[in-house]
Amino acid sequence: MPPVGRFFEDIMESRVNQAVERKRSGRFNCAQAVACAYCDMAGADEEMMYRVAGAFGVGMGNMEGTCGALVGAGIVLGMAMNDRVASMQAMRRVMTKFRSRNGSTCCKDLKGVETRCVLRECNDCVADAAEFLEEELG
Repeated sequence: MPPVGRFFEDIMESRVNQAVERKRSGRFNCAQAVACAYCDMAGADEEMMYRVAGAFGVGMGNMEGTCGALVGAGIVLGMAMNDRVASMQAMRRVMTKFRSRNGSTCCKDLKGVETRCVLRECNDCVADAAEFLEEELG
């Protein structure tokens, strides 16, 4: 799958740190931090993206499921690519890389809820999801 387009190459400077700073501020959950850092690429303003991603903190709806940072990346991919199949394939690549680096895509596993062994801190998950999202937006 080729990058989304030259348009994104022209406007994209790495926003990984922006996403992490949003998370660190305490005003954004993991999904919001990633999604809002790339909202312009998805054709949305930050307030709208903030609301769209609001229910996906603490592992998808606070049920400690899929990492919210990954959900935020998926929201951006779906909106930016505007192609269901291509965005699903891109999301699969993001999730595969994320799992390979961190050992899981599940929030409760990453946070060590049951094992008391943290695989990855939230800020690092946000950075990883943003990095892999940028690779797909190219």
